[in-house]
Amino acid sequence: MKLFSLFLVAILLLQVFTEALSISGTTTPQTHQVDGRSKRPKINCSYACSRRCSKASRKNVCTRTCKACCARCNCVPPGTYGNKELCPCYARLKTRGNKPKCP
Repeated sequence: MKLFSLFLVAILLLQVFTEALSISGTTTPQTHQVDGRSKRPKINCSYACSRRCSKASRKNVCTRTCKACCARCNCVPPGTYGNKELCPCYARLKTRGNKPKCP
């Protein structure tokens, strides 16, 4: 009887640990491997750019260029201005005149 109780406790502990591992595994964001480097999941560029360009004086121009940058970088900095250091690819893109391309 004592052996059976010990066996039952061991099975219950094993089940608790496996459930804890499966739960913690689902909370991390999924990344994909492309050419040996990790790639973040796609973001909704329309929503991110409409938020980024909400205070721009020329919303259509801002949104169009933002969407082009977002499609290339898969990243849009938070807020309506600045914060480009949080999205280095977005900050690196330049126009032909060597001016920042992305709003």
